[in-house]
Amino acid sequence: MATSIKIDDELKSRVQHLAGLRQRSAHWIMREAIAQYVEREEAREGFKQEALASWAEFQETGRHLTGKEARVWLSKWGTEAETKFPKSHK
Repeated sequence: MATSIKIDDELKSRVQHLAGLRQRSAHWIMREAIAQYVEREEAREGFKQEALASWAEFQETGRHLTGKEARVWLSKWGTEAETKFPKSHK
């Protein structure tokens, strides 16, 4: 799918300069930037949706971990004391 975008002269110059430094085409630089942006925003949206689902579940059940419980559990990651995820409670 061919798509065109309009960018101002300053940004165009910066892209062309970077392309020269990286020995890539300006097209490659722009495509890579867009791909990275979309990937980052999809991850951000996924995190947001996961948080909203967690909040909805908490509102329904009241089950949770305290911040301290989560920090203690996380502090043991990668150690011999590592445990399974703690059970939530009301």
